Amino acid sequence: MADQTRHHHAGLNAAGLSRRRIIASATTLLVLPVIPRMAHAASILAVRTWPADEYTRVTLEMDKELKAEHFTLDGPDRLVVDIEGLKLSDALNTLIKKVQHDDPYIDAVRVGQNKPNVVRLVIDLKQPIAPQIFTLKPIGDYQYRLVIDMYPQIAQDPLLAVMEDLESDPLAEVLENLSAQEDSQAPVPSVKGQKEPAPATADKSKPDKPEPSAPPVKEKPSPTDGPLIIAIDAGHGGEDPGAIGPGGTREKDVTLQIAKRLKEKIDAQPGMRGYLTRDGDYFVPLHVRVQKARRVQADLFVSLHADSFVKPTASGSSVFALSQSGATSAAARLMAKRENEADLIGGVNLGGQNKQVAEVLLDLSTAAQITDSLQVGTGILTEIGKINKLHKRRVEQAGFAVLKAPDIPSILIETAFISNPTEERKLRDPGHQDQLSKAIVGGIKSYFDNSPALARKN
Repeated sequence: MADQTRHHHAGLNAAGLSRRRIIASATTLLVLPVIPRMAHAASILAVRTWPADEYTRVTLEMDKELKAEHFTLDGPDRLVVDIEGLKLSDALNTLIKKVQHDDPYIDAVRVGQNKPNVVRLVIDLKQPIAPQIFTLKPIGDYQYRLVIDMYPQIAQDPLLAVMEDLESDPLAEVLENLSAQEDSQAPVPSVKGQKEPAPATADKSKPDKPEPSAPPVKEKPSPTDGPLIIAIDAGHGGEDPGAIGPGGTREKDVTLQIAKRLKEKIDAQPGMRGYLTRDGDYFVPLHVRVQKARRVQADLFVSLHADSFVKPTASGSSVFALSQSGATSAAARLMAKRENEADLIGGVNLGGQNKQVAEVLLDLSTAAQITDSLQVGTGILTEIGKINKLHKRRVEQAGFAVLKAPDIPSILIETAFISNPTEERKLRDPGHQDQLSKAIVGGIKSYFDNSPALARKN
């Protein structure tokens, strides 16, 4: 009995000792110093540059969102960007090599580790700029992006592009008169820090008038007063490649190629001139495309695209106009949704939009604009049907943001399905691009020949 008692007490003592050891160990863990984990430096996934006359964009794609601060210096002009949470890497150093000698804004780039966790970019400039720097959340194939946009300090005037194109043409005088009509100008795309271009006949002795929040657009001149201006909008561009065909063809490339051919053929028509909303591989926000067309007082807006579908058998051309009362089909609604997402992919600084831009983004469409758009769209669809299969034999309608100019007939042409291997090859073919351009010009001519008064809203 005594032995049993001794064994019982010994067991209790052992158990108590084990509990004390556990408690002691736990106490030791509690009082150990907490060593902070070093934050993982972001990795540069890609570096891209998009030089253009309108502005140059530099994009740094990273695996995490970072904070950046910037300032400008003069004598000489420089842009300094400090990026937190980043270390120097070979990928970042490639930015130096990607600067093109003919970039209108960047002369050179220097990269250094300013602080242990801060990388400094020093961008030597060819001219003073109004910078816009912002970050984008992941979307599609892209991760986090830091976007550095370098705009000229004086905002470019889209009307000058048309005037320069007509430098030796007597019609240029008409356009110069239009540029002097300050109170009838639609807004010129601008960013914070930019100055608006002075009107051609501005009186420097008078103080600048306050800029109206929603400038009115006056009636167009009569057909005899000047050329018909056709705004040609090559879809996508820059960061936004658009749809990509099975052979690697990018929508942004074929739309620009067709747009340039279309402009040549329009310029060859008496009393008609084309204006490109983009003339190179750079991104133009949807509302800016609309603003540009209004600024040059275009008579017609034609946006060029190349359709895509999950099934490679889908084929044919389509024409779309705006709708005030919902899409005419589920396919048209999905198409508008996809095209309207271009701003998210291409990258728009939403925080930098002013009231004027917000108003342009509103649905300002009019019944008259839609009626005209349907009419010209039908004519173009008929002409395209002579050289290519049609996906739909009537003009469809949906809420395309790029078609929302209230005073300009506007259509969107899906030239073919780039996702179809056969049509992808045709889209790359210069001969087919030429045929498409001729067909579109034929539809445009037919429209203006039959209803010039309606088109100009006289």
